[in-house]
Amino acid sequence: MTNQKSKIKNQDSSINRVGIIGAGTMGSGIAQVAATAGCQVKLFDLNEEQLKNAEFALEKILSRLVQKSRIDETEKSRIQSNIQYVNTLEDLSDSDLTIEAIVENLEVKKKVFGELETLVSADCIIASNTSSLSITSIAASLENPERCLGIHFFNPAPLMKLVEIIPAVQTDESITDMCVSTIKNWGKTTAVAKDTPGFIVNRVARPFYSEALRMYEEGMAEVPMLDKIVRQMGFRMGPFELMDFIGHDVNYVVTESVFAAFYFDPRYKPSLTQKRLVEAGWLGRKSGRGFYKFEDGNKIEPDHDPEMLTGADIKAIQDRLLVMLINEAADALYLKIAIAKDLDNAMTKGVNYPKGLLAWADEKGLPWCVQQLDALYDFYREDRYRCSPLLRSKASKKEKFFPV
Repeated sequence: MTNQKSKIKNQDSSINRVGIIGAGTMGSGIAQVAATAGCQVKLFDLNEEQLKNAEFALEKILSRLVQKSRIDETEKSRIQSNIQYVNTLEDLSDSDLTIEAIVENLEVKKKVFGELETLVSADCIIASNTSSLSITSIAASLENPERCLGIHFFNPAPLMKLVEIIPAVQTDESITDMCVSTIKNWGKTTAVAKDTPGFIVNRVARPFYSEALRMYEEGMAEVPMLDKIVRQMGFRMGPFELMDFIGHDVNYVVTESVFAAFYFDPRYKPSLTQKRLVEAGWLGRKSGRGFYKFEDGNKIEPDHDPEMLTGADIKAIQDRLLVMLINEAADALYLKIAIAKDLDNAMTKGVNYPKGLLAWADEKGLPWCVQQLDALYDFYREDRYRCSPLLRSKASKKEKFFPV
């Protein structure tokens, strides 16, 4: 292992050789993105069968793009020739950038990073695609932690535009700048986030699930109606169908980890309803049952008549969900998790929200947001509904998040 301080790359240096650790869906998707951008990619996995599956899946994806006239055969061959499938970590030794996309286990990641650092050059950037683990803790496993940061893609990586860039406490600023530039050159929108639980998207999106679950538990409406009401707001999927799509084992664990990481702040409290689904093995689409039943991966629509709700009932549900999301985004800005533009870009391009939440707050009016939150707090007397100080401050000053 080298004992010299990491030689930080000059910002003008280019990243051409990329190593990806993990040939699952995410790792393979990142490899496709980098290869399409012209990088020489080595996709590593110890499991040779997984590597074969990744190569086969890429062939299928690219052939479909050819059929749709999105690319031609020459482009398909170029992308495929840019990816080499390898099963020893030593094969990544000449990488300019490595991105780890393996199991969400801190100790496993630390072990892999520690071994990787002994193999790559002193100026190789070492990144993690983790969606929720501490980048600072991962970086601490390295002798030269200033070369480490988070580069968080969203699934499916080739289609989703957003990539969160998360510098650790130790990360050299030039490394962050270089990775932002590189990922933009790969055709993605970047959002730089502070290394806090959930980063931007997995933090700000928590109320989309938790408040919907809370309203269901309170009997405000049944699952299909709640999903329908939320879709009417412009969201592509309702919260319950989205949780079924993601998988309750994944969604619940993220909520639980964010809750614990924020020292059990009631704003992030998990739902017993979702926990029971996990305990039952009703994980959603992947298991054939969650909030909905599935057949061959397709949701089976309920056969009973929809509930009849008044316009006031529907508005109350929509307003409550929206203001809780706005409050979370405002608090993320207040705590300097990210700048306003990156926060809104993260939600529109990372999880396809119809509008950026801070822009939506400006549209609704910040005094309206404060009034809604205070009414919820006065009724429930729970810290879960406390208004963000920034939201209250801006409302009192008649300011907006995005002044014209």
